[in-house]
Amino acid sequence: MRYYIGLDNGGTATKAALFDGNGRELGSFGMSTRSLALKPGFMERDMEEMWEANCAVVRGVLEKTGVNPAEIAGVGVSGHGKGLYLWGRDGKPLRNGIISTDNRAWEYVRDWKRDGTEEKAFAYSCQHLMSCQPVALLAWLRDNEPENYRNIQYVFECKDYVRFRLTGKPGAEITDYSGSGLMNLKTGTFDKELLDLFGIGDVWDALPPLCRATEIAGSVSEEASARCGIPAGTPVIGGMFDINACAIAAGVTDPDKVCMIAGTWSINEYIRREPVLDGTVQMNSLFALPGYYLIEESSPTSAGNLTWFVKQIIPELERQVSADGESVYDLLDDSVESIPPSEFTPIFLPFLMASNVHPNAKGCFIGMSAAHTREHIARSIFEGVTFCHRYHYERLLKTRRTPPTVIRLAGGAARARVWAQMFADVMRTPVETLQANETGALGIAIATAAATGEYASLEEATEHMASFSRTIYPDAGRADIYDKKYRLYVRAIECLDGLWDDMQKVIDGKA
Repeated sequence: MRYYIGLDNGGTATKAALFDGNGRELGSFGMSTRSLALKPGFMERDMEEMWEANCAVVRGVLEKTGVNPAEIAGVGVSGHGKGLYLWGRDGKPLRNGIISTDNRAWEYVRDWKRDGTEEKAFAYSCQHLMSCQPVALLAWLRDNEPENYRNIQYVFECKDYVRFRLTGKPGAEITDYSGSGLMNLKTGTFDKELLDLFGIGDVWDALPPLCRATEIAGSVSEEASARCGIPAGTPVIGGMFDINACAIAAGVTDPDKVCMIAGTWSINEYIRREPVLDGTVQMNSLFALPGYYLIEESSPTSAGNLTWFVKQIIPELERQVSADGESVYDLLDDSVESIPPSEFTPIFLPFLMASNVHPNAKGCFIGMSAAHTREHIARSIFEGVTFCHRYHYERLLKTRRTPPTVIRLAGGAARARVWAQMFADVMRTPVETLQANETGALGIAIATAAATGEYASLEEATEHMASFSRTIYPDAGRADIYDKKYRLYVRAIECLDGLWDDMQKVIDGKA
């Protein structure tokens, strides 16, 4: 029997899942990934601890499933995009990794927009700049940590660092790096002129060789085998940015479908043969399927807000419910259902980690009263996150000649019955959820099955290994109610636009 391991390094967890060639998940093993919130806007991760976590979850899934490691035909790694993971000239992690919810470089992006640098770069990269992209973080490092900047051996994205530790072979897989701000999307290569625009041409020699998602990019080394239990010599594919992996698991192999991922990030995406070059969407990048671009609207504004609510506001309830063998998230889903959509709940702006409307916008509830309960607040979070997805979705719709036939929904919202229905109602589009516990890991396992020869192509592997729920259709009455609430949500964003810079000055002690 041939099995495939998919490793998924997300914003809050590290997971490994084992699949057979039919896409059946034999088991998974995960653990929380510790983030270091050094100060507002600075989010990091210990890179050695991260590697240990990947080894631990692989050992865990092998032990849990009891599969003979010799039957593992291949391994793939997916991970969060953006951020920065640097390997030093001394053969060790150079510093902590910087994760995708980091906002330290926001002033660089602001200045590049103002002085025309972003417009010049767009001609190469076909994307707007984000403060969490490697290009912005490298500029920040140049100015704030010059010693570290001088000692970079390799510039890695999250999953490329993990693959490097697995194989000992450096590589830059294109789905990730094409969203980094460092690549010319028209040539599909790194571009020295682009780096020079941002004043980071010094790192040119630290960019690893490019590889493709389904390319065999190396094999498990003896050292990594001793740490994680996968036999040395097992093929390791290039892997992919986790939003590509989720899109593959969601069966997005043609432009008719949209994939939404409600995780730490609000990901909204579809594929097409040409990039969108009029500047109306946030990001064009290269998709895992050759010949396609991934058209993306995203921000770290999704179900991670509900995780904050559970961990920081109602931790006692979570412990109580867990002790009873139940899920606090199922309880919250029922709580939201107890409040009808027509009832006013506070407007929630889901900007606890970052924003898609202003670089300094913060999360908030607007319109709270003494009559509001925990159930109302839970519904506010559900609605605010869903409205933020719609804000992105409307931008995507403007780039299409025809609306999508279906939204394939993954992440936390996909596992919540009431929330999935809300997505269908708010978007006025049918929704299908994935029948997979670990979506990113499944997507990468599908790619591994194709790369190692079980299937002739990525499309064929997807057809055999991906499966979906019944279709959830929008309810016209609820959709009308949500339209009114959404307009109020947008109006609140507009009204607060002038506040955020002044608030940031107070936070920074510059007021």
